Amino acid sequence: MAALSSASVLAGVTYKDGDSYVKLGGRIQLQYHKADPDGGQATDDIFFRRLRPYIEGSLHPNWKGKFQWDMGKAEDTNEIAVKDAYMQYKAESGVKVSLGNYSFPFSREYLTSSKYQQLVERTFVGDHNYGTPDRQAGVYVEGMNASKTFDWAVGLADGRIDPDDDKIDFEPAVNNNSDFNQGMMVGGRVSFHPFGYLKMKQGDFSGEQKATVSLGAFSWSNDDDNNTRTSAAGVATDVTRPDLDSVTGLELSGAYRNKGFSVDAQYNIFDAETIDASVTSGLFRNGETELTSFAVEGGYMVIPSTLELVVGLSSQDADNYTTAWDRTEFGANWFVHKHDVKFQLTLRQNENVDGQQGNDLDEVFAQAQYVF
Repeated sequence: MAALSSASVLAGVTYKDGDSYVKLGGRIQLQYHKADPDGGQATDDIFFRRLRPYIEGSLHPNWKGKFQWDMGKAEDTNEIAVKDAYMQYKAESGVKVSLGNYSFPFSREYLTSSKYQQLVERTFVGDHNYGTPDRQAGVYVEGMNASKTFDWAVGLADGRIDPDDDKIDFEPAVNNNSDFNQGMMVGGRVSFHPFGYLKMKQGDFSGEQKATVSLGAFSWSNDDDNNTRTSAAGVATDVTRPDLDSVTGLELSGAYRNKGFSVDAQYNIFDAETIDASVTSGLFRNGETELTSFAVEGGYMVIPSTLELVVGLSSQDADNYTTAWDRTEFGANWFVHKHDVKFQLTLRQNENVDGQQGNDLDEVFAQAQYVF
């Protein structure tokens, strides 16, 4: 006889039959977004930011599979996109080996699920549009020591980049478009937790002192299989969408939780080159850029586990920017059932969007979230 079990800390509803199980779950994020540029016309919209169901299951001890897809709206598109899609083996030592579309081990903010964020949208340091690798098809190995004070992860993947002079836009290969640049990516990260393991969740519900510091790095190189935007002579046919030749990234991040306070901080640096060394557009000057970003997010539970006030400061700079793109964000989160049911409001002030002096933009985000 199959048994039914459910635990909100794990999310999803699990059906078990002996050693076999299947888990069903998902998230619903209904969002309102208003954008008000200086000197321009304000626009607003209501949409499902994420409609993301998943199925996870196992027929054999130590093995499981999971697939997850998204039917929400992102960047003015409505597409069904594959997210998690992998098989995984967990050894008795706790080491996990995953094969498939899986989150590349880089950027604490990115690796923190969208359902556990304090601000409605991620900052620069967790955004796949600006150097963070996102999910990629490959093989991944991860583990931690017995006391859970140290963890590590490495990955080898077929990395894809959507050419764009304003971005370093990593996209999963399983959602491949015809002009994605292709190449192998290798990288990893290590984390130290001096007071015990700190999960990839923002906000402090327990009040216990926890801290972590992490270092991550990766390297991606074009394999020359799909450079549709560069001629045989190595000249870009469209400098607004130049083919990339290489990208390397470095992450330094940390987080602290105690007595209702939470702080997350991160610094990223990316070195990227285009195949055409003469490209000067968007981020790139003379075919290369050093893209740097940092973010600090803080929150305090003014009513424990119920009402949190948050603030965020972030900035991004690149070789071809005339000045840094700065963001200041303020918000509040009302937790009905922690992150499972919550309502969020974030006010964002952008200065010098895309590194252009005086190109300012105010944004309002309001989001209702239900996770099951």
